[in-house]
Amino acid sequence: MRRLATAAKVVVLAAWLLITLFPLYWIVVTSLKPKAEIFSMPLRYWPGNVTFEHYAELFSFADFGAYLLNSLLVSLVAAGAVTAIGVLGGYTLARFAFPGRGALMLAFLVTQMIPLFIALGPLYLLMSDLDLLNRLAGLMLVYVAMLVPFATIIMRGFYERVPVALEEAAQVDGASRLVAMVRVVIPVMLPGIAATFIFAFVQCWNELFLAITFIDSEDAKTIPVAMNSFITQYDIDWGSMAAATVVSVLPTLVLFAAIRRYIVEGLTAGGVKG
Repeated sequence: MRRLATAAKVVVLAAWLLITLFPLYWIVVTSLKPKAEIFSMPLRYWPGNVTFEHYAELFSFADFGAYLLNSLLVSLVAAGAVTAIGVLGGYTLARFAFPGRGALMLAFLVTQMIPLFIALGPLYLLMSDLDLLNRLAGLMLVYVAMLVPFATIIMRGFYERVPVALEEAAQVDGASRLVAMVRVVIPVMLPGIAATFIFAFVQCWNELFLAITFIDSEDAKTIPVAMNSFITQYDIDWGSMAAATVVSVLPTLVLFAAIRRYIVEGLTAGGVKG
């Protein structure tokens, strides 16, 4: 009976894996098909003639390399700033008791429930007054403001799983609170910091709504904005869209692979309570 249950679990998980991976497989296959085969019937699950014309078009006719660099710059800088602020803010909320701490936490949570489009008008006017439209720096600031509350909440949860005794022991040995935080707590917090950075990076990398609102210049376009241009009034360039999707996924895959150990530890943390 146990073997039957195990076999059933394996079958279900294998089926779920196939269902999950098939869209990615289909995007890759579409990016390798000639334009004539993309809509051919019956469907071809592997291109009859493998071609890289769509990838060539991305980097020859469209300035996709510049869009890729723009997205990397915006995502890395914004995610780094969000993580740094979240590390400090989360520590403050987890380790200090001060008037209004509960109200501040509630405010952070409420901001996550407010639809973004409600603040779009005032935010657009503010960006215009500050001359930050069509500027990558402006987009970074918006992303940081959008993600800091949630990152702070996440980091607070990780700090509460680190025993306060670690810091107290370092302070007994003569370390200041700041030194104890940097040398003792932060190394323990690396999985949580990595998880927070990945969360912020992916949010910035994939975000379209704000980017398409504040960025209209060709020089400042990010990948989501550039991919949106493949959708015209009468047609969608599916080949180029698929190729752009494959290229846009690669940096996140590399980042996940580079710090996967910290991500797994960060997402499964919680065995220690302070």
